[in-house]
Amino acid sequence: MSSEALKRQIAERRAEVDAELVGLSNELHGDPELGWQEFRSSARVAGVLGRHGFAVEQPYLGLDTAFRAVRNPGGRFTVGFLAEYDALPGLGHACGHNLISAMSVGGAIALAEVADELGITVEVIGTPAEEGYGGKIELLDRGAFAELDFALMAHPAPVDVAEAEPFAVAHWHIRYDGRAAHAAAYPERGVNANDAFVIAQTAIALLRQQLPPSVRVHGVQTRGGEAPNAIPERTEGRWYVRAETTEQLLELERRVLKCFEAGALATGAELTVTPEGSRYSEMRTDLEAQELYRANAIALGRDFDVDPVAATMNRASTDMGNVSQVVAAIHPYIGVGGEASNHQPAFAEACVGPAAERALRDGATALAWTALDVALLRTAPA
Repeated sequence: MSSEALKRQIAERRAEVDAELVGLSNELHGDPELGWQEFRSSARVAGVLGRHGFAVEQPYLGLDTAFRAVRNPGGRFTVGFLAEYDALPGLGHACGHNLISAMSVGGAIALAEVADELGITVEVIGTPAEEGYGGKIELLDRGAFAELDFALMAHPAPVDVAEAEPFAVAHWHIRYDGRAAHAAAYPERGVNANDAFVIAQTAIALLRQQLPPSVRVHGVQTRGGEAPNAIPERTEGRWYVRAETTEQLLELERRVLKCFEAGALATGAELTVTPEGSRYSEMRTDLEAQELYRANAIALGRDFDVDPVAATMNRASTDMGNVSQVVAAIHPYIGVGGEASNHQPAFAEACVGPAAERALRDGATALAWTALDVALLRTAPA
């Protein structure tokens, strides 16, 4: 059977499950769960795959909200669709992970229609806690992805972008411990942990003058004190440091940590820096597969001729970068339209409805077609 005929068969199979895919996406969107807590979400995603003949292992590698679903084990080429389903605190699915899951499930079900006759093993790996905690890195450390020849997923964004260029990133929890005292009666007896944070943030703001324009340093203070008439004895925050490469990131981390140390030195507060998960790596895109995806998406009517400013979501960070260091991989962005961008409340609204459903259908099909193209190309006789 020709590649064109196989793609028609894949598209027809995806169309047969459209209603189920939209239902899955909407259910995830309406019931958001945070990283490492996605018990209902991961069960929903794995459940759809189980109903379509995938053998599901859940929990997977000791992680309660991870799973692995397999069709046609033992093939000569193994494709892994990656599913994310964690939400953002206070923002729900404002990064569109409900669509990521539905696209990967749809792509896997559609590809499985022709996988047996082509000797392709199809896997879906449910990867929890992408939003800052690095679930894929935890899975990598436990031996996941080792059997894959090719890994792929598509991520919602305002517009279509074929190549992800994410930053490497480190995530930190920052804590200062001082000493409480009455702010009016005995201020000299206190050690002000909030002043330590103010000094650190001021130092970071000044440091930005000397940083390359491509790096990012940003965060929030999550605890600033308990009462205005009490010297704050503890303050806490979460900070991210991003750079174009892991090498550059390591140097940037050293400089930013000195800013936090300055807060402790100036006030006498004690500083504790705790990494939140592992560093995310930059993406190593499989350029050949990327161009195959671009061609397939264009064939479905997607448009990559977009405003460069609107396309900057491809510079966000993802633990898919770590997977791409060990497995051939792509991570394209698929547009849902509108004026909102990722991590805005309005973007959560954009990840349901007609435009989002079109992105879901196109994304699932383009991923499956690309997986087929890559498998055929890389298993062809020399």
